[in-house]
Amino acid sequence: MASRIFAGDLFFLLFALISRAAAAQGGGGGGAARELWCVAKNNAEDAALQSALDWTCGPGGADCGPIQNGGPCYDGSDLQRTASYAFNDYYLKHGPSDENCNFANTAAITSLNPSHHKCKFPSSLSAGKGNYSGAVGAGPGSANMSGSVSGSIARYFDVSSLAIHLLFAIALIL
Repeated sequence: MASRIFAGDLFFLLFALISRAAAAQGGGGGGAARELWCVAKNNAEDAALQSALDWTCGPGGADCGPIQNGGPCYDGSDLQRTASYAFNDYYLKHGPSDENCNFANTAAITSLNPSHHKCKFPSSLSAGKGNYSGAVGAGPGSANMSGSVSGSIARYFDVSSLAIHLLFAIALIL
């Protein structure tokens, strides 16, 4: 009888530890994923923003159609909003990561939705769903995706696999 109580306690303890580890690594279930956007910093110099915007819409390959005259995100009087749309497009196309939202230190990642009026900014949550086309750039050699969403998903599956194997082993002991 004592061994059954000990095994039950061990099972509960192991389950609690695995659940806590999974939650700490971002795959714990119950935590909602955060939407993120890449936007121009409000203290960035106009000349630096314009240079980054030129690169983003040119060699960077961003879809800058929506920020052209007549587009839903066009605002010729607000360089920060214009650059933000392009930066966000690049950020999502090249993988949400710090490296893909820098643009010579003129951009930053935010959880505040920058959408305004008819200009809707896709977020990091919509990037992998096939319903977004666009690009904005941090420069050549910035495709390191080590901090991307796919990295956290991989950690989740590692913890889940461990949990399943440990629970199966405990069931065999009982």
